[in-house]
Amino acid sequence: MVILGIILLVIGLVAKIAILWTIGIILVVIGAVLFLLGSLGHAVFGRRHYW
Repeated sequence: MVILGIILLVIGLVAKIAILWTIGIILVVIGAVLFLLGSLGHAVFGRRHYW
C-alpha cells in the first residue's frame, strides 16, 4: 500500500494531476499506520502481522 501510494505521488507530480497526488498521500499514510501497528505486534484486521 505504501509503495502504491508513492507511485501515485510520483505520477501525480509528473503529470500534475491533483487527485492522484491526494490519493497517493492517503495511501502512504494508511499504509504507514498499518505497517506500524503490525510491526508493534497489534492485530490488524484479524491478522497478527501486516506487511
